Amino acid sequence: MARCCIGAFVATLLFTSCLNGVSGKEAWDYVNVRDGAHMFWWLYYADTSGSFQDLPLVMWLQGGPGGSSCGFGNFAEIGPLDTNLQPRETSWVKAASVLFVDNPVGTGYSYTDSYDALTKDVAMVASDMMVLLQQFFSKNTEFQSVPFYIFSESYGGKMAAAISLELTKAIKKGSIKCNFAGVALGDSWISPIDSVLTWGPYLYSTSLLDDFGLGEVMRAAKDVQKALDQEQYDTATQLWGVAENVVEQNTNGVNFYNILTQNSDMLKSDTQNEGYLSGLKRRHVRPLHGRSLDELMNGPIRDKLGVIPKNVTWGGQAEQVFSSMSGDFIKPVIDIVDELLAAGVNVTVYNGQLDLIVDTMGQELWVKKLKWDGLEKFNTMKWTALEDPQSTGQTGAFYKTYKNFAFYWILKAGHMIPSDQGPMALRMLKMVTLQE
Repeated sequence: MARCCIGAFVATLLFTSCLNGVSGKEAWDYVNVRDGAHMFWWLYYADTSGSFQDLPLVMWLQGGPGGSSCGFGNFAEIGPLDTNLQPRETSWVKAASVLFVDNPVGTGYSYTDSYDALTKDVAMVASDMMVLLQQFFSKNTEFQSVPFYIFSESYGGKMAAAISLELTKAIKKGSIKCNFAGVALGDSWISPIDSVLTWGPYLYSTSLLDDFGLGEVMRAAKDVQKALDQEQYDTATQLWGVAENVVEQNTNGVNFYNILTQNSDMLKSDTQNEGYLSGLKRRHVRPLHGRSLDELMNGPIRDKLGVIPKNVTWGGQAEQVFSSMSGDFIKPVIDIVDELLAAGVNVTVYNGQLDLIVDTMGQELWVKKLKWDGLEKFNTMKWTALEDPQSTGQTGAFYKTYKNFAFYWILKAGHMIPSDQGPMALRMLKMVTLQE
């Protein structure tokens, strides 16, 4: 018994030592964005031999909605330490100060005092974020002149677009003082229907559907489109869940986040008897809150931060966040991207080649629907190859850019690009933030 206690004590000491091994400066805090709504942020100052003010500030927004930036984005993708608390060679902190925000409220360490205080749509999400950013830049004045970028992933991209538009307005009014330099939309949920309608052709072209399966998937996709066209948004979201079930049944459980990676047993279920909302949570919220990450965030990290209320469990409201946003889930925000481009905001779209849930074919479709005055010229341009930083002579990505819009096609990556292709993601970050 005593031997077990000693072993646990030594493990805790080693864990704490790793946590304290982050070489750069850090800060974190809560912001009460509304009555009963409390949002958590965590900042890593750029790890550089010079001044952190010589490098940009990047805010990272996770998807879901309900996925934790401070947890998944930080420890599984771009933070200074991985989930084993070992240094990450491709951490974005090497090229920028990185601000993780658990957003919307109820996500990660962020929490609400009641279910009614959860956000219902991206307009409410953006409004909350304006409160947080106003307080952040007011208290951290050293960042007011530093170029500020918003990077995002999945549903985080939908939120990032809405947040960027409100931030642009707030800066113009003078209510927030910051040097907003652009937004990057990674495998982003900008136009869900364009993804759904291309699932079938994409899977068929990669030999993951036969003719019979293609027909079934396309019929399910068109049911989603019909409900969306009739503005039956809750129904469309429900039918979207049905379409995912049809895909799973015809592909022997393809992984929606990376078609070349087998789904874990945790993500498999009897889809015939599963409710649509349960299926959506299983596929798109729970993978961002795995057991090891849950233990890390509710154990050593919680102890390190020292500000998490006793009644708050990391990720405890994640599925409620998803449920609360379900009516807004399927709505497109292409018009918001158009407004950003018209306002002169730098917009970058980047997507993983192996992603299914937000496949590149679907991203290209909604981009072609933009009313942006530079679209015709952009569409006639030829892309440029980028060498894979890990493999000399091998292509790691393609990109093209015109005026204030850019598109990056990241090869050999799924939905979580920094996890699958860390060196390429880091290079893209430096290019977008004008460091290359």
